[in-house]
Amino acid sequence: MQERAARTRQAVLEAAADEFAERGYEGASLQRMVWRAATSIGALTFHFGNKTALAEEVSAGGHARFERCLAELAAVPDPLRELRTLIGALARLAHEDTFVRATRRLEADRPGEVPPLTEVWLPVLRGLLDRAHDAQRLRPGVSPEDAVALLAHLAEGAMAAHGATRDSAWDAVWDSVWNVVLHGLAADRTGQTGQAGHTSQAGRTGQADQTGRTGQAGRTDAPDATESTTLTECRAEPA
Repeated sequence: MQERAARTRQAVLEAAADEFAERGYEGASLQRMVWRAATSIGALTFHFGNKTALAEEVSAGGHARFERCLAELAAVPDPLRELRTLIGALARLAHEDTFVRATRRLEADRPGEVPPLTEVWLPVLRGLLDRAHDAQRLRPGVSPEDAVALLAHLAEGAMAAHGATRDSAWDAVWDSVWNVVLHGLAADRTGQTGQAGHTSQAGRTGQADQTGRTGQAGRTDAPDATESTTLTECRAEPA
């Protein structure tokens, strides 16, 4: 009996997440939830009481999935590489996981009543940028605070694009955007121009080649789409 009740409770919760993700708080219908869950209004109210309680449970589930996602990301020595994978993982989870999509929709519909998901991932992003700053991996003049603001907006935009089709074209656009952003944030590969502050043998800094790209001295050490990574991106949890 307890096992059956647990299955019913989970089915209602998953149906509620679908409803909230698709229709928001006001548009969500308890009748559609019980239809999706193949149960009754009596079962729904027995387990959760009302729509507000359901919204709180779904939001808690979204937060828990984000927390597990971040805990599963493998750390690497390069904080900029880890930042790339962090934001990619957030975007993937917002695209694939119904509970996360529902939580984001509930945040928008009920500001101040649903704890924001930024409480989960923003401290991680800030910590990685502090590590990059301490390791002199950020370009001179780029403060961690400015970088946090930029990357937080990038993360929110990537997550908001969850409705777009995730295919090779989408991934190519994401890689291009990320490369542009990080090449603007990352310090020069050598950390200086030439050796001991001197210019190169030709007397010029980073002689540009025929394609307009700078030479070795002007390159940045930002991880890009062509570089392999051992980090694991989060996936939606099975229903």
